[in-house]
Amino acid sequence: MLIGVDLGGTKIEGIALSNDGDELFRDRVPTPAGDYRATLQVINDLVSLIESTLNEKGSVGVGTPGAISPATGLLKNSNSVCMNAKPFYEDLSRVLNRNIRIANDANCFALSEATDGAAADEDVVFGVIAGTGTGAGLVVKGHVLGGPNAIAGEWGHNPLPWPKDNERPGPSCYCGKYGCIETWLSGPGMSRDYLDVSGQALDAKQIVFLAGEGEEAAELCLQRYEERMARSLAHVINILDPDVIVLGGGMGNIERLYTNVVKLWGQYVFSDRVETKLVPPKFGDSSGVRGAAWLWND
Repeated sequence: MLIGVDLGGTKIEGIALSNDGDELFRDRVPTPAGDYRATLQVINDLVSLIESTLNEKGSVGVGTPGAISPATGLLKNSNSVCMNAKPFYEDLSRVLNRNIRIANDANCFALSEATDGAAADEDVVFGVIAGTGTGAGLVVKGHVLGGPNAIAGEWGHNPLPWPKDNERPGPSCYCGKYGCIETWLSGPGMSRDYLDVSGQALDAKQIVFLAGEGEEAAELCLQRYEERMARSLAHVINILDPDVIVLGGGMGNIERLYTNVVKLWGQYVFSDRVETKLVPPKFGDSSGVRGAAWLWND
């Protein structure tokens, strides 16, 4: 039995899969806000619930915001700031009394979709999560690529490629830089872009709805978003040449992206044609927790 845990800022989700990928159990519990020790205990309680319910012990994989630093062994780059600079791997292993495996939540998303999802059995899969933030994970021949710095796939904190004059220097990012892809392609990035032009503060879902109703400012906002997404993904294709890009997160629910972005990215890709596929995730929001379980699928 493969147990996966997805540690989010507001919820912790647990799942149990059979070795064939059949879902045996699933539950969600609130994340203790700002409380590191309580978070460890909630994960332990969730794993205990799964095992007692199914009367079986399982391997445990955990998807986390951020990553374990190879240099210090401490968690870094987590937007759940109470987790940063903590020995999360060591502490959770001790609490659960077993070996565990940990990967960034975007890497878990990519692994899920590459294992039995929308990109099953493809050699090189780039999995994007565009929502409150913008991140990505990379899977090569069924294995997560972490890298010596544990930052492989941190696409959202590169600058927007081929910026136009009115896109420089770009919005400030929490990482301390300006013009990061995340500041343009996240949900808040779309909202800011629409606000700058229309003076109205709307979330991405409302903007997409208005575009569908023919509202000009919303339609132009979506066109700018699609063009920026095309440039950003073309940059990935030029470096990695992936077989499939899986677009997840809340922004991945915008159906027109899968047609319009593909029409646009060819002008930026250094090739006579682009064979890379852009697809929505098979498992949606569940991919992260499934990918955490698949960390043990050797």
